Amino acid sequence: MMPDIPKLDISNDTRVVLTLDAGRTGLKFSAIRGGRLLLGPETRPTEAEERERCLGNIIAGFEELARRSPDPPAAISFAFPGPADYPAGIIAGLENFPAFRDAVPLGPLLEEHFGIPVFINNDGDLFVYGEAIAGFLPFVNQLLEQAGNPKRYHNLFGLTLGTGLGGGIVRNGELYIGDNSAGGEAWLLRNKLDPAVNAEEGASIRAVKRVYAKACGISPEDAPEPKVISEIAAGQCPGNQAAAIDAFRQLGEVAGDVLAQALTLVDSLAVIGGGISGAHPLFLSHMVRAMNACYDGYPVPMRRLAPLAFNIEDPDARESFLFGEVRSVDVPGSGRRILYDPMRRTAVGLSRLGTSEAVAVGAYAFALRQLDKI
Repeated sequence: MMPDIPKLDISNDTRVVLTLDAGRTGLKFSAIRGGRLLLGPETRPTEAEERERCLGNIIAGFEELARRSPDPPAAISFAFPGPADYPAGIIAGLENFPAFRDAVPLGPLLEEHFGIPVFINNDGDLFVYGEAIAGFLPFVNQLLEQAGNPKRYHNLFGLTLGTGLGGGIVRNGELYIGDNSAGGEAWLLRNKLDPAVNAEEGASIRAVKRVYAKACGISPEDAPEPKVISEIAAGQCPGNQAAAIDAFRQLGEVAGDVLAQALTLVDSLAVIGGGISGAHPLFLSHMVRAMNACYDGYPVPMRRLAPLAFNIEDPDARESFLFGEVRSVDVPGSGRRILYDPMRRTAVGLSRLGTSEAVAVGAYAFALRQLDKI
């Protein structure tokens, strides 16, 4: 039997954790207690070109939160771009973030300055962790319980669709980081529609703009943003509707193939977040169709993914997923009967927390988990 999902009741925890969502252009600081926003969010400039100013802004942001917090913070936990040695707190090799091109022991620096534990992770990882602790994973398990189905899920894979293609893995309540802090690097999986490049080139903001621009005979720089392209696809805005629809179809096909590759190894539920997720009516069905596709090089169809994938946002698909194939069997020699559901399946759906909140909740939950191990 699978072990019970480790319980982490963040809603009743009184500890305060300072968090940060660090981006190339801005630093968004918050303080969280009980899984809810206590202070912030407050934004400071990143000043990514100059190390000392960038580090000064990071320290000042946390100092301001610590000064205003009603209780002393128990830890600092935040998202920072990679590559990085996250467990060691060392950020290095960020080509588009000049302040961190060379190795910076950011975690140890902050620990020395504030005298409390510091935890750093990738934003894609923290997004999935937040959804596993307080979002999509418990949401689906609650639906199964309400439907009287004995099946429960313990693992979660997530994608963030935005400027890039982020990913993360949670296994039985624990964030999977990997030996090189490179677990869940979905952006480097193959691009189904153009195997010469990675999946991020087919499932990101620039991918949607590029496909639309090519069909319209314009440069990608002149293409509208995905939100406008989604409005064109829905007939709410003037433009090339067929090209807009196809841009999101292609994104769904590439992202669906990414999920098929990932879930073949992880065998979990899948959650979608990021800025492009707001256009899910245009791509989610194509994503699930790609996951349920077959290899076409065999006389007898061979499924791309062992479990059957369901779109949890579609009411009919949700009902089929929840009821599955529940049956009862006799336990020999005992007179007992037990329920089980032999249907192998997964569900794909949208963030229940919102991407930013999921990252913050993930950072908070990760800090509590690590503090409890100390």
